[in-house]
Amino acid sequence: MSYLAGSFLIICSLSAFGQDASEPAAKVYEQHCAFCHDSGAVRIPARSVLQERTSTKILKTLNSGVMKQQAAALSPLQRALVSQWLGRKTAISMNPNQLPSSCKGAAVITASKGHSSWTSWGGDLANLRFQPTEKAGLTRSNTKNLKLKWAFGVPDATSLRSQPAVYGGRVIFGGGDVVYSLDVETGCAYWATEMPAPVQSGISIGTPAGKPVAFFGDQSGNVHAIDFATGKPVWQMNADPHPAARVTGTPVYYKERLYVPVSSLEEVTAASPGYVCCTFRGSVLGIDSRTGKSIWRTMTIDDSVEAAHLTKGGAKSVGPSGAGVWSSPTIDPETGVLYVTTGDNYSDPPTDKSDALLALSLQTGRLLWSRQFRAGDAWNVACVDPNNTNCPDSNGPDSDFGSSAILATLPTGRRVLILSQKSGAVYGVDPANHGEVMWHSQIGKGGILGGIEWGAAADSEKVYVALSDEAFLPPARPGDPLSPDPEKGGGLFALKLNNGERLWMSPPPPCGERRPCSPGQPGAVTIVPGVVFSGSLDGHIRGYSSFDGEILWDYDTAHDYKTVNGVSGRGGSLSVAGPVIVDGTLYAVAGYDQFGGAPGNVLLAFTVDGR
Repeated sequence: MSYLAGSFLIICSLSAFGQDASEPAAKVYEQHCAFCHDSGAVRIPARSVLQERTSTKILKTLNSGVMKQQAAALSPLQRALVSQWLGRKTAISMNPNQLPSSCKGAAVITASKGHSSWTSWGGDLANLRFQPTEKAGLTRSNTKNLKLKWAFGVPDATSLRSQPAVYGGRVIFGGGDVVYSLDVETGCAYWATEMPAPVQSGISIGTPAGKPVAFFGDQSGNVHAIDFATGKPVWQMNADPHPAARVTGTPVYYKERLYVPVSSLEEVTAASPGYVCCTFRGSVLGIDSRTGKSIWRTMTIDDSVEAAHLTKGGAKSVGPSGAGVWSSPTIDPETGVLYVTTGDNYSDPPTDKSDALLALSLQTGRLLWSRQFRAGDAWNVACVDPNNTNCPDSNGPDSDFGSSAILATLPTGRRVLILSQKSGAVYGVDPANHGEVMWHSQIGKGGILGGIEWGAAADSEKVYVALSDEAFLPPARPGDPLSPDPEKGGGLFALKLNNGERLWMSPPPPCGERRPCSPGQPGAVTIVPGVVFSGSLDGHIRGYSSFDGEILWDYDTAHDYKTVNGVSGRGGSLSVAGPVIVDGTLYAVAGYDQFGGAPGNVLLAFTVDGR
């Protein structure tokens, strides 16, 4: 799953210093910070005090806070280096009494208290992203009456990507480097926990030893377990020590175990001049959900690292690398199999496990079988610039998987795995026959930010797929930032589950005068009987008729909000996370400032008539 180069994730460039970024970070601190912070001066916070703050807060202080003038001599990369090296490495619960919208009194947590739930990325182990009527509380007839009930603002955020989980009358979600527990009725906060790095994945809820726990991954490759009732950390483990590793796909809980996918942004840092690409390799972990101890780890690339070689452009390179797992795993309890989809390789030589579907044993992690859907796909961000010699000779086309496999059952009883790819292709494959392709449907052009980015949804008859295909206008002058093309991308498609035949396509509404704007729809899709919900980069979230694609409900999130917690709130582009629908309430995070998207910082709760 690839990202364009840019300043939006400069911390990723820590990897440009190799496997250990601590040495250059320590040097920056000693040369520019130690004179004051190690001096013992009364009014200057000591290093030990700074180490209790998160890297995000330290970086903000250097970029725009009280230390902006002192940090002006440092490059953006140096500020990122020293912030991550210096910042706190563990989670800390915030004092509930200090939250501006603290709930009065502690509610009893119980799933049987008349509450339904959504506790994983796909809503169930099969990743259908389907909520039945009795749990959804929304129907085709009442969707048109959805109105905003409350909005919660995340301080200092410009992008929200962490999909919420709903359980026991609470909604849990990650905003920046804080995880919040909110009341589903009012949006008041039961607790907030500050993380050592920004939350990267969605939230998953499990009940090890009968006690509800929230699980998720962060941008430093850590996996966290947080007590659902109190927000206190239960455990924290590092899924991969590689400096570019991260946990993007939402972990899945099943029978006392947590299954964790591992991806990375080395694909971006590979574009750094002089960087020797690449050393990260994707993996999946089976973890004891009670302790955080790893039970097994399966690598997506099992070949030994080759000796360094030169690209055609003359850059030093090593490989194979990449094949990260960006999506949430899919579990089949009947057969004891876990399915994951993989990303592309970052360097040559390409492998046979990239852009692929892998079937693993739930118990041992042993690879049972695999099927590749694009061979020879070695790509990194250096390939965007024809003059950057770090591009592998294979040069893409970056057609990997960012979407989870969907395990569906046909009316005949035969089962099918639905795969949706950045190439714009949707596949139906046979899980009983090593992923043999049953059907293939092409719905889009595909590309670096094209095709299907974060996931489809399925009911008993159809699969519903939102198309990204985000495109950009040529820059007016060399060096100008790219701006999204307001007339390219987007659309929602319904395909027959049994053969992939296209039943209908709902074209994206135009952007109008809004700029910047893209009609692309990269976020995950969610369905209830009769209605398909999809968010767009144009800031709208829409409900479509599952019968013919008619737009039944359309809400523009891109405006200011009076939030329940008093934080200045604004909506924006929707990407990554899909809507979550429970007991008549639709939850959606709005704001995504990457790739020309509109920034925002709100979690929105919609109910029928706002009641």
